[in-house]
Amino acid sequence: MDIEELKDLIKLHGKTIYGFCYKLAGNKADTDDLYQDTFLKAMEIRHKMDPNQNPKAFLISIALKLSRNKRRKFAWRQRIAPITELNEAVNETFLPKGEATLEDIVLSHELRSTLVAAAATLDDKFKIPLYMYYTVEMSIDEIASALHIPAGTVKSRLYKARKAMKGILEVEFHE
Repeated sequence: MDIEELKDLIKLHGKTIYGFCYKLAGNKADTDDLYQDTFLKAMEIRHKMDPNQNPKAFLISIALKLSRNKRRKFAWRQRIAPITELNEAVNETFLPKGEATLEDIVLSHELRSTLVAAAATLDDKFKIPLYMYYTVEMSIDEIASALHIPAGTVKSRLYKARKAMKGILEVEFHE
């Protein structure tokens, strides 16, 4: 794969990869860094990428590995010298499409916040496939390819993630 083909991949999958990076990072600054690092890494290892073998899954797996490495480094630094306060909020505002009243906007924002908070409580092995399936709109096979796990495992993790989300949300809305 040459650089021109990689540019085409950025045009084709850039928004999807950025959205996935945002789900992993949680804020714009870290998302921008992860997004750039993903494509820099893709440039470095472009010789390993086959454009005919699901390049989106390849890019997603790069972003996922970089995110995991960053979290692992952060956890190590926390053990060495803990940061007393880490309070990064998601600053993205979610607005419903079309004509919406102020009440609709507030309810949509509240629902989105509840869903994001519920997903954040899940273990990564359930949260990552959930994000990949619903936000990046990857198929079961694409997720399996990106995570290097069988498709049946992806289905099982999605089922368990949905079940856990349902339990969390039922408790949240019944309180």
